[in-house]
Amino acid sequence: MTLYQWIVAGILVLTSLLLIMSVLLHKGKGGGLSDMFGGGVSGGLSGSSVVERNLDRISVVLSIIWIGCIVALSLMYKHSI
Repeated sequence: MTLYQWIVAGILVLTSLLLIMSVLLHKGKGGGLSDMFGGGVSGGLSGSSVVERNLDRISVVLSIIWIGCIVALSLMYKHSI
């Protein structure tokens, strides 16, 4: 494994852990399966706080970085960089 692969793998592990934490920090939005079948009444996304919107943005950015690391690692392994 080359130095670049170690670096990208390290970034992948770090973003994986941060992504797990950011998803777990999100506020629950419903009651699960019962909410899917009309068992609960919940508000729309317009009531979300600034913190929740920023957490959404952080999760999206981490997801994009995570996917980029996976693509980069697969290309590096394929071409033996």
